[in-house]
Amino acid sequence: MDKNTITGLILIVAVLLGWSFFFQPQPTEQAQAEKPQQAQATTETQQPQTATAVADTTGLFADRIATKGETATLENNLLRITFNTLGGVVSKVELKDFKSYEDYHAGHTEKALVLYNEEDARTEFVYEFKAQNLNTAAYNFQIVEKSDSSIALALTDSAGHQIKHVYTLHHDSYLVNFDIVTANLQNTLSAKTKSIQMNWSDRVRQQEKGYYFENMYSTLTYKSVEDGTEKLKEQGSEDEQVTGGVDWIAFKNQYFSSLIIAATPMQDVRVASKQEEEGSGYLKHYAAEAALALDLTGKQATQLQYYFGPNKYLYLKGLNEQTIGEKDQDLQELVYLGWPLFRWINRFFTIYVFDWLTSLNLHMGLVLLLITLLIRALVYPTTRKSYLSSAKMRVLKPKIDELNKKFPGEENAMRRQQEMMTLYSQYGVSPMGGCLPMLIQMPVWIAMFNFVPNAIELRQQSFLWADDLSTYDSLLSWSSDLPLIGNHLSLFCILFCGTNLIYSYMSMRQQRDTMSGEQAQQMKVMQWMMFLMPLFFFFMFNKYSAGLNYYYFISLLAGALTMWYLRRSTNDAKLLAKLEANYQANKANPAKRPSGLAARFAALQEQQEELRKKQERFKKN
Repeated sequence: MDKNTITGLILIVAVLLGWSFFFQPQPTEQAQAEKPQQAQATTETQQPQTATAVADTTGLFADRIATKGETATLENNLLRITFNTLGGVVSKVELKDFKSYEDYHAGHTEKALVLYNEEDARTEFVYEFKAQNLNTAAYNFQIVEKSDSSIALALTDSAGHQIKHVYTLHHDSYLVNFDIVTANLQNTLSAKTKSIQMNWSDRVRQQEKGYYFENMYSTLTYKSVEDGTEKLKEQGSEDEQVTGGVDWIAFKNQYFSSLIIAATPMQDVRVASKQEEEGSGYLKHYAAEAALALDLTGKQATQLQYYFGPNKYLYLKGLNEQTIGEKDQDLQELVYLGWPLFRWINRFFTIYVFDWLTSLNLHMGLVLLLITLLIRALVYPTTRKSYLSSAKMRVLKPKIDELNKKFPGEENAMRRQQEMMTLYSQYGVSPMGGCLPMLIQMPVWIAMFNFVPNAIELRQQSFLWADDLSTYDSLLSWSSDLPLIGNHLSLFCILFCGTNLIYSYMSMRQQRDTMSGEQAQQMKVMQWMMFLMPLFFFFMFNKYSAGLNYYYFISLLAGALTMWYLRRSTNDAKLLAKLEANYQANKANPAKRPSGLAARFAALQEQQEELRKKQERFKKN
């Protein structure tokens, strides 16, 4: 591997470090350490102000003003939804097939996960009447219809004015249709009224073991008609006034979402996310304001749809046919799979393989192991080719040493490099072949970095000493956080970093055996960089999920074993004889030059050398 290859590797490592730093969430303490005046400004600007529940004691529905309502429930096999007549809104949502980590760890198997609760959430609909705005949160609706799958709550008066909320629960689904139907309001509404103002907020509870990791993957997400799916930042607080229409808004935590869809795009949308402090039991305080389309005549209902359920890619993708609106809502975009290249790997390979293995009812630890081995098997041909390329350079090292002696010094660096590339070409060796597996495997590694934290199938699945593969495992834990480490040591993270150190040592030794002279000196710097990477990864991944650390540990272990096997099965004498045969075949063409990428490097080196000579002549003149 020549100087240019080493430079390329250094750049790859730099990109990886930059990528890790870019995606590494900033600690919560940074946000807490802001100046008081900055924090106050953030609180004021980042949290939309929901309308006060104003009740007109002399206007419409005056006799329905209340401070307390009654509850009613709808349920199917997947969820239980409670409605409150005060405001006519959803007041509680329980997911029957899931439970919080706290209940899971305590063994409370009968408890369902509470995703949405009126203690933390609030929904208001504000109408602009001629006399005064009306906020539905201040009025007690009546249950006028109820069946096993639907309920209608109405706000009416003696004059026939009516606002009715109709909820229909889908069978064996997490979708709930929500229609707002009005009657006889056209003469009482303001002439400019063409919409209903919706104010929706929720203080999202922590459902998983680790605040840091769950908070990293929790964010308010929405789908813009013009720009597609967008999200607010995961760390800190942010608010945004959205330009154009919005199809849906999701209050998302790591594995579950509360989402509202509009058949007619919402307008004048403002969304905000405020991060809660670690230890509070909450992750984010989400809020959204939006204008919903309203038919003044009351003939056309305002059609909405709720989704309360898991963030599972293929399931959400399958819901597109059941969602309201004239187009696919692309709910699967709630599951972030990474930048385009990594998203394609996850979308068209990882998800389907993972789903297939999961359908076989295999243990999740075995599923991750099989995915790792499958990926390693797919890249084995390139890994073998890479190793053989390095092995060829290793057996040719004595000839490279002779070139270094023949063309010593910095003044002969260009000539020495050109002769080296020619020699490799004559013996049929590609010095760039050793980098190919790294270039292939790195996108897969990053793709899995995005996939594993979003795989809800790993949630609350125990494996070996880890009680939950979706969160960190604790070899040791203590009460207070330590800098960079936190309050625990993850054994899977230690295994991953230790195996990374062994793998790096084997790789460096393999490359060192191919180099001499200046290249060997440059490799020493590269060695230090590669040996420091496991330490960097330890501080980064100690708080990450056990499943992700387990995958990286198995992947590196398989890579190290593959490298060991290839070294043991390669006969250097036979390989050198084969290279000598190549050389004899090319001996009739002593001017044989490098081709392909090596030729482009050689041409670039010649240009650099010519430029250097011109600069020297210019200085002399």
